[in-house]
Amino acid sequence: MLSLISLLTVLFFSVSSCQQENLRPSHLNRYRTSKPTTTTTTPTTTPPPVVVTSNGTYKISAPISLTGVSNLTISGDSIEGGTVPCITLTNCTNIHINHCKLFNSTTTGVNLSNCVNISVDSSYISNVSSGVYATNCQTIQVVGNQMKNMMGPFPRGQFVQFNTCSGAGNSVINNKLENIMGSSNPEDAISMYMTNGTAASPVIISGNWIRGGGPSTSGGGIMLGDSGGSYQVAENNILVNPGQYGMAVSGGNNMQVLNNQIYAVKNTFTNVGIYVYNQATTGCSVIIVSGNIVNWTNSAGVSNPSWDDGNCGTISGWSNNTWGAAITSSILPAVITSL
Repeated sequence: MLSLISLLTVLFFSVSSCQQENLRPSHLNRYRTSKPTTTTTTPTTTPPPVVVTSNGTYKISAPISLTGVSNLTISGDSIEGGTVPCITLTNCTNIHINHCKLFNSTTTGVNLSNCVNISVDSSYISNVSSGVYATNCQTIQVVGNQMKNMMGPFPRGQFVQFNTCSGAGNSVINNKLENIMGSSNPEDAISMYMTNGTAASPVIISGNWIRGGGPSTSGGGIMLGDSGGSYQVAENNILVNPGQYGMAVSGGNNMQVLNNQIYAVKNTFTNVGIYVYNQATTGCSVIIVSGNIVNWTNSAGVSNPSWDDGNCGTISGWSNNTWGAAITSSILPAVITSL
């Protein structure tokens, strides 16, 4: 009897021991197979600061410099240039600069080199050496901008200068341009330097409002054929006190000065309203000057609306201008820029 009881006791403890051992793996495996909890966060970016002006809202940007870029729009940027151009494009194509505010650069607002099909429109450019300066470019369009106070010094000081540009589709149209005496140091307001359009598509300079120039004794309003060039048309522009001269053809061939209004009061630097005088080493021919209305007083206080040096051949339309016209500075509104 005792031996039976002892046997039952041994069996009971053996079964209990096996049941307890079988619990442990199940209990431990539950924790071994569970995955740790992870938390993911979405990175955040801080939007660029903005500036709100009477001309709109802009995002503050560092100066932009691009090389070999195509098919891009630069829009809504406020860029203070400092010692570099606000925007520099080199070997770029199909770039649109729109509604930008470019200012305070000891060099240019927009500097273009070896570029094709670049447009600068609806932008505000001020207190730079030159506004838009294009070298060896094609199809450059400067349209509907406001620019104020070009700071030079020479050879800069233009609102717009095309330097050895060529081909079809180049234009400077419907810009409002103003230099304030004592706050600027300009040369020519618009200069076409050794630039060639085509017979079918000449360089067009049209509908621009230009006020203010001097004290440079060489700079002035709109210069065609600067050191040569061809197929350029300046038409329907209005200029008030633009500097030493109003409009000029200083070389080249197939130049047209049509239906512009030009006015200046006496100043220490004023010379002549419109002149044609070949200063280039190349020839000068096929020049048309017609339909212009000019009232210009030179530094001696004498009316001096026009001068033809005679070294560009016969000027077509010369007798179809109104020299000494009864116009005043009111040909432009009192305020032309909102800068």
